[in-house]
Amino acid sequence: MILLVSCYELGRQPVAVAKALAALEQAGFETSVQDISVEKLSLEAVRAAQWVFISVPMHTALQLGVRVAARVREENPAARIVFFGLYASLNAEHLLARHCDFVLGDSLEALVALASGGEPSLQLPRARDATVPSRGALPPLQRYAKLEVCGGERRLVAAVEASRGCKHLCKHCPIVPVYGGKFVAVPVEAVLADVGQQISRGAQHVTFTDPDFLNGPTHALRIARELNQRWPEVTFDATIKIEHLLQHRALLPELVAGGMLFVTSAVESLNDRVLRALDKGHTAADVPLALQAVRDAGAELRPTLLPYTPWATLADLPALFEFVVEHELIDAIDPVQFTLRLLLPPGSLLLEGAPPWLRSFDLKGFSWIWEHEDPRVDALWRASVEALRNGAGFDELWALVTRRPRAARSSRTVPRLTESWFC
Repeated sequence: MILLVSCYELGRQPVAVAKALAALEQAGFETSVQDISVEKLSLEAVRAAQWVFISVPMHTALQLGVRVAARVREENPAARIVFFGLYASLNAEHLLARHCDFVLGDSLEALVALASGGEPSLQLPRARDATVPSRGALPPLQRYAKLEVCGGERRLVAAVEASRGCKHLCKHCPIVPVYGGKFVAVPVEAVLADVGQQISRGAQHVTFTDPDFLNGPTHALRIARELNQRWPEVTFDATIKIEHLLQHRALLPELVAGGMLFVTSAVESLNDRVLRALDKGHTAADVPLALQAVRDAGAELRPTLLPYTPWATLADLPALFEFVVEHELIDAIDPVQFTLRLLLPPGSLLLEGAPPWLRSFDLKGFSWIWEHEDPRVDALWRASVEALRNGAGFDELWALVTRRPRAARSSRTVPRLTESWFC
């Protein structure tokens, strides 16, 4: 028996475990599956398993996954524990030393080969992986994040992967050390088959989980067209770089006409020094242009932020809040975004050259500790995190950062998923 455990995929029904489940089922293995983000780990399933595969596509999932591994060791010491996914690849050395027997990347072939008695491998997925995720054994869509639209209406959401990896090399991105600038398109019919099975279970909206939906614009446009032709009432959202929003702005009206409600985009900072250090591919001046391009097309932009980095200045933070107010983005950005701090996993390109702000590696946190040269920046970060924990919203964070009351300004109401995390 193989037990597959999903730990967390941004509040969505998991894609990674659903694809792994499909590959193992097709290979004839007896499987069971759990998603501990919405259900309690079954000790009965743990005790029955010969293999426990733990999916860790992101940092939060990894932190939860090591707890699952510890519980498996307690309840079933004979079970072989495997971590797989992006953050397994990044943290392979530390996981193998302390938490598991094997580490895999995103390759389904490697996963099946290991379960069949072969050698473990960290290889990337092959170019044309047409595996359609197996979702029947997962918790229902009602247990996951919903789309919230104007008037408070909530709709069930399908999470679908149209590609893996990314062709860009943003230095802070955890995808880059693993994929090295490569991306793999999922065949259109496999994407639509996954959409279809989730629509049959009640989904009315699709979130494309790709790191960047326009890495392959022709591929993305074909999927969007087919999606709209087959299910014209279904809407969608996608993640798209600021750079791509400007480069491919001519495509935006058609994407919106086909159902795109909003775009998530990693703005990160409005300081060009920070953007150059991260190699983001856009400048601060590009951000309002991309925002206007999305709005002109009839959709909304939901920026994600990274306010606290070694290159940020104390002046950046009030300027960021002022930009948000000026451009009516308050409702488009969850308060947690204003408190995010640079995460440095093993293999990060930002570790090159032993930068002076780097400190020690945090084994429990699976990341490198860094310290800002201006202690006031770190102090403001700590104060903002504490305020958020105590229930602060935008207005409270504004007052903390700017040291002044906020003048009344209008804010647009935008569609959103009922989940604050994006990465």
